[in-house]
Amino acid sequence: MDAKGSWLLPGFIDVHVHGGWGGDFMDASEESLAKITRFHASRGTTTMLATTMTASREDITRALQAVQAFRAKGMPFARLAGVHLEGPFINPKLAGAQDPKLMLPPQSEWLEEWTSAYPGLIRLLTLAPELEGAAPFIRMLAGHGIVAACGHTDAAYDQIQEAVSHGLSHAVHTFNAMKGLHHREPGVVGAVLTNEAVTAEVIADGIHVHEACVRLLTVTKRQGNLVLVTDAISAAGLGDGDYMLGGQDVVVKDGVARLKEGGNLAGSTLTMIDALRYMVERIGLSVEEASLLASRNPARVLGLSEHTGSIAGGKAADLLLVSPSLEIERVWVDGRRVC
Repeated sequence: MDAKGSWLLPGFIDVHVHGGWGGDFMDASEESLAKITRFHASRGTTTMLATTMTASREDITRALQAVQAFRAKGMPFARLAGVHLEGPFINPKLAGAQDPKLMLPPQSEWLEEWTSAYPGLIRLLTLAPELEGAAPFIRMLAGHGIVAACGHTDAAYDQIQEAVSHGLSHAVHTFNAMKGLHHREPGVVGAVLTNEAVTAEVIADGIHVHEACVRLLTVTKRQGNLVLVTDAISAAGLGDGDYMLGGQDVVVKDGVARLKEGGNLAGSTLTMIDALRYMVERIGLSVEEASLLASRNPARVLGLSEHTGSIAGGKAADLLLVSPSLEIERVWVDGRRVC
């Protein structure tokens, strides 16, 4: 085919996304999962992790069951590579848009139940490393091949470094809901910025993180350690209005999602093509450089580099045709055109 000057890019991989087009992964329904994967595929995401919220053990189990069943039936749109458990093993002090009443220290029994019932399904888990029992839990995650990530955490710099020694290797939505940088106590942000063993997510929408801080991330984490994510909620793709996230009321105004009570940012309405465009137009990366953050780097985080994340012989034909103005024109997943 004649691409007529458009870019051919590898499909985007979103490791942190809660929903879209009116669906939420916590709905635990085939209808919602189909909505989410179809919408984000139309915006260039060919692989994603179904991301949960802090919830009861039973509700999280239902979400896992739904994703397992959806994967088994065959996925007509974006591929669900597994699940990202964001909570409930996080710090109520930095709850963000999650329900602090349901947060608790890591529960090994829960993890054993889930990994036994759904082997290989959980690919990434967010926790606060300062919580009691976090160190052995991180080692347990490594034993199951699950990426251990810090997030919603008030940990000190040394606590993050210790967690890395036990196997922690990822940071969710860097700068958001984590202890910030201080020149005498570098905190979570300082540890993430300076430790090459930690990959860092960023929500590049110009709302969650100041442009200067995104630039700082591109400098400190440029060598394969920066990952674009959306943290999108059910409102993505829809207009302003009232929504729900993790059982909490959310108001979207001018495309910005906030909790109705308290006003905390509540995920985003971002898509991966919007994030790539922001990195090119506002941060000054080339399209090739921004593509690495949206495809190659998240593939490395999930251990999928042999299969996807770049364009090469023998890999899945997860491909995007993107116009010179960075608009999605066509999307293929495993060689099937889905948009």
